[in-house]
Amino acid sequence: MTRPATRRLLLATLAGAAIAAFAAPALAQAEWPTRPVKILVGFPGGSTPDTAARALADTLAKALGQPVVVENRPGASGNIAADAVAKANDDHTLGVVINGNLTSAKLLNPALPFDPAKDFTPVSLLATAPLVLVTPPDAPKGADFIAAAKASGSQWSYGSVGIGSVGHLGMEYVKGRIGGGFDAVHVPYNGNPAVITALIGGQIKAGLMPPGIAMPQVQGGKLNVVGLTGPRSPLAEGVPSLGELGVQMDPLEVWVALVGPASLSPAAQARLAREVPAAVNGEAKARLLTGGWQAVGSSGDGLRQRVARETEILGAIIRDRNIKLQ
Repeated sequence: MTRPATRRLLLATLAGAAIAAFAAPALAQAEWPTRPVKILVGFPGGSTPDTAARALADTLAKALGQPVVVENRPGASGNIAADAVAKANDDHTLGVVINGNLTSAKLLNPALPFDPAKDFTPVSLLATAPLVLVTPPDAPKGADFIAAAKASGSQWSYGSVGIGSVGHLGMEYVKGRIGGGFDAVHVPYNGNPAVITALIGGQIKAGLMPPGIAMPQVQGGKLNVVGLTGPRSPLAEGVPSLGELGVQMDPLEVWVALVGPASLSPAAQARLAREVPAAVNGEAKARLLTGGWQAVGSSGDGLRQRVARETEILGAIIRDRNIKLQ
């Protein structure tokens, strides 16, 4: 081999080595995840958000080829776990959150240690469920309840699991859409079982709760169901929407979503964008339905749009009713 040919071969070898050196980190970055993935849930084991997280985790682990571990960090209506996700920097920590963590939490508490609009990477709206408007078993049914509500003024009361909860904000929204002077007084309780007990005993006239909690009581004859805050749903067979009863309103649902910290790498985002919707609408779908959820599996942009729309609706309710955490 001549000297110029040898020199050309050497230069080509060095150039190839340089390209490989630059390509190696990029390839390593693309191979996400490199270790087990952790999903934080801000509610106890057995809760509906926990059920959704575990349905996703079991299926997602198979797709990712790494363990996906659910870790419960209950407290502050899910905000403790949400804050931990916002501050995670290991690129392998995600969170399953509920509506309030991303929409109303900051509006109700400006001192919240995280900013939902800046501190998260939206991954996917996982699943939704309408709220069920329930009443004591001897209350008027269907459209008759709506007419009686309009005539009741502020004589009635309704229950929820606490100030700022979806049952509280949702009922304030429903009150405004029913109109006619309907202004039932809010009574906060420590959990849905206490709300159900008060409804059965006639201490309150109404409540909004997820179908997984409400429908067994309805089917057992202990509560009456009026309608859904969203379209008809397989989670509440045969129950009409409130819109069908003349209450015109934007759909209002409870939902769970998967988010990561704002620092979540592009490689992780790309992989999750492929795998999460497939998991939610595949093997996990039946488990979600059993757990009281309708599978969605949206894109990150779809979740971002949902958060923006509901933040606007709930923000108007919070401002108009001057709702504040005590």
